[in-house]
Amino acid sequence: QVQLVESGGGLVQPGGSLRLSCAASGFTFSNYAMSWYRQAPGKERELVATLRTTGGRTNYADSVKGRFTTSRDNAKNTVYLQMNSLKPEDTAVYYCMTYYQSYTYWGRGTQVTVSS
Repeated sequence: QVQLVESGGGLVQPGGSLRLSCAASGFTFSNYAMSWYRQAPGKERELVATLRTTGGRTNYADSVKGRFTTSRDNAKNTVYLQMNSLKPEDTAVYYCMTYYQSYTYWGRGTQVTVSS
């Protein structure tokens, strides 16, 4: 079955960097777009970035443009989210997501905390 497993979260100071990974299994990874979402305490889950399969096109939320970069390694069935210049408002649980055969699949998330 489809599984998505995030890793790489942690505590980082403002201005620091983290790289999140999402390992995928159970489907032909290279054929499907992958997205990153985040959810801060008391807030709704929001889309952070999407990486499509065609030409590696990406879309980012305005709040992370220029600071976050998503990429994929199809040989490793893994999608990444490189996060630079982190701000306290980036604190959230980060999830990866894919839409496969009419279902939306989520990982369990990884906590990112930006604090001094």
